[in-house]
Parts: sequence; C-alpha cells; structure tokens
Amino acid sequence: MNKYEMAVVINGRLEEDAKNAVLDKVKALIERFEGTIKNVDEWGKKKYAYEIQKSKEGYYNFIKFEAEPGAPAEIEHRMRIMDGVVRYLIVTDDLPENTQLSKEEAPAEEASADEVPAEEATEDTESEEEAPAEESETEE
Repeated sequence: MNKYEMAVVINGRLEEDAKNAVLDKVKALIERFEGTIKNVDEWGKKKYAYEIQKSKEGYYNFIKFEAEPGAPAEIEHRMRIMDGVVRYLIVTDDLPENTQLSKEEAPAEEASADEVPAEEATEDTESEEEAPAEESETEE
C-alpha cells in the first residue's frame, strides 16, 4: 500500500451541511477503492487567487490515505464528475510523518542548493576558457 495526499477544494457557496456531504462522498470514494484514511485536515473557507466558476472562495481540505497503486487513478476518474468539487489533486506522500519541513527551513535549503552549482559552473567555465588560450599561445 502506498501513501497519498489528496487536496480537495469544495465550492464556497455550499452551506455547511452540503459541504460536509461532499466531503463524506470523497471519503467514501477513497474507502470504496480499499483505501484507508489516516488524517483529514480541514483548512476552512479561503479566497481563491482568481475567480473559478464565478466563485471567489472555497473550502480547502487535505486527506492523507493509504491505497493500492491503481486506486488514485480510479478516484480521480470519479472526482471529475462529482458535484460540489471545484478542484482536486492527488500526490504521493513519500515524506515520513515526523520529518516534514517547516516553512522557514525550506527556502534556506533551496537557496544554498542553488548557490553551489552556480559557483561550480563559474569555476568550470573559467578553467575551460584558460586552457584553450594557453594551448593556442604555445602552438604559434
């Protein structure tokens, strides 16, 4: 069984009961394909970056689950036509639960990783440029 995380955005115009019904349908769909739900994280109502289906906000939910490798494709196939779901995304959750990066740590690591190859590339190109120049002087 593989670990997955699904992000689901539910239409913001729905009332609380209708929103919960859609979320229950999504959970039932995961369980229908022999998935085991580990965690449901409800972020609540948030504004969209841009208007989607003439709506400016929606309910964001993140569901962590375990399932067989073929299950996400089947779940996505049925999510496409589900009423009330504006957007969804299923990704593999391959990070161990205890080693999730905080928001502060991630940019610092990315910046240091980007700096190292750039410096190496600069040193490599300088040494390559010097070598042919020396050879050409000795040939003449």
